[in-house]
Amino acid sequence: MYRPTDVVSSEDQLRQIHPESFESQTRKVINFIDPLCRIWIERSPFVSIATVNAAGQVDVSPKGDPPGFIKVLDEKTLAIPDRPGNFRFDTFVNIIETGRIGLCFIIPKRSEVMRVNGSAQVVQDAPLMAQMAINGRVPPLAILVRVEEAFYHCGKAMIRSGMWRPESWADVGDTPTYAEALITHGKLDRTLDDMEDGIRRNEIERLY
Repeated sequence: MYRPTDVVSSEDQLRQIHPESFESQTRKVINFIDPLCRIWIERSPFVSIATVNAAGQVDVSPKGDPPGFIKVLDEKTLAIPDRPGNFRFDTFVNIIETGRIGLCFIIPKRSEVMRVNGSAQVVQDAPLMAQMAINGRVPPLAILVRVEEAFYHCGKAMIRSGMWRPESWADVGDTPTYAEALITHGKLDRTLDDMEDGIRRNEIERLY
């Protein structure tokens, strides 16, 4: 296991390395969803959700749906529907234990990211669930987010990654498949063909 020899362990050390600050960045954080944030959220088809459990273990989970799937209920409240997933429920369990959440909203072809931090609850209010139905299927649960911080994040990470530039993408020909990873990491007694067939059916039949 790698052992570091020069650890930055205080904010003072960090500020010595990065002493600059910019007014546009220190003052950009608001504590509600304004019209600019609302437009971004309602046009985003993808969000990464960060949560933490009572033991301090952190989890980040991706969620995706057609734009508008995350409902802006009011300037302080968002609702994120539950869709069929891996049945681990890490995000829900963490929210039940600590009630904390962080979100990163992405829009294809835009380099910027919008971030929201706050508290969260797992809810099953029937009228709210009905608003988030797709193909007649009502989500059984939703994450209710109380907004404490909301802000736009600059596009440097996306620009450096080449996320939206196909000509910069790495070759994925020999990248392990999801089926290979499940069999290897789970030590499953299943053939690769059988696992891949199950995944294909899952992605067609269990989106909603």
